[in-house]
Amino acid sequence: MKNSLLKGVEGVFIPVKNPAVSAEWYERVLGFSLVYMEEEAAVMEFSSPWETVVCLVKTPNHQPMSFPKNSFGVGKYFNFIPTNLDVVYQVLKEKNVKVGAIGGEGRTRFFTFYDPDGNPLGVCQKWGETRDRGPCPSNH
Repeated sequence: MKNSLLKGVEGVFIPVKNPAVSAEWYERVLGFSLVYMEEEAAVMEFSSPWETVVCLVKTPNHQPMSFPKNSFGVGKYFNFIPTNLDVVYQVLKEKNVKVGAIGGEGRTRFFTFYDPDGNPLGVCQKWGETRDRGPCPSNH
């Protein structure tokens, strides 16, 4: 296998109406930690040792992220990797987060949920495994 020039993703950028309000939701609902806050963005992180940060960026005339129509069936830009997909799904439902149905394809299971600004966010995991970093398809 050829070595990649890149080793991962440093940051994911999500458009929001109000970074402070969104940061509170990402912390309360998803358990992210605030790294720092600016007027124009909130930088959040997963629990350690993740290197990827999630930047909640204030956007004027906010529109939720919208992936272009395609025949592959993808409707969002990325999937989060859960510790346990079923637990994440249940917790999000209990916290009254808008969630789509759990789907499956091959050896993976996945679903879409939405932040308060209407951004579609994905969760994906291989069947019967936890903390798996394998590739996941998106649900429609």
